Amino acid sequence: MNLATKTEFTFSKENLAIAKKIISNYPVGKEASAILAILELAQSQNGNWLSNNCIEYVATLLKLPYIKVHEIASFYTMFNLKPVGKYHIQICGTTPCWLKGANDIMSFCKKLLNIESGQTSQDKLFTIKEVECLGACRNAPVAQINYDYHENLTNDKIKEIINNLQAADLQQKSVLKIDEKSNL
Repeated sequence: MNLATKTEFTFSKENLAIAKKIISNYPVGKEASAILAILELAQSQNGNWLSNNCIEYVATLLKLPYIKVHEIASFYTMFNLKPVGKYHIQICGTTPCWLKGANDIMSFCKKLLNIESGQTSQDKLFTIKEVECLGACRNAPVAQINYDYHENLTNDKIKEIINNLQAADLQQKSVLKIDEKSNL
């Protein structure tokens, strides 16, 4: 059962309180109905992916068999069963986006980041993936990067977005280095 790399997992104190509040919204005996929200919370805490231990933890919390939670996590494309980059770029590949050039944007991203769809860059910053409809067909082509939508994309726009994310990451790393030096 090597579906994902094993890592220890328990909810933080804050997230456990949130999970209990979510579960309390459902009638007694129907607490398992909170599964999507609880999986999303677990994925968010675990670096945007669900390890086996996350799934086991959620199963125990909701009093469900592991396989039931895994089936749900593997069915929905919003859940990642393997680690993804800090910035998860999901490019819509359905008809409206495809007609407006999503394939060109995907090819451009693959070349720019030197990875294929479903892969993560060596620096662990970016994962790109073609996904089904993101529900913003009017403004195709569309990509979702983590929780943010980017619409009416062009190669220039996606390049600018990626460059800005790389610059923000470099800036964050330099601030951390300065903080570490000042704490000496």
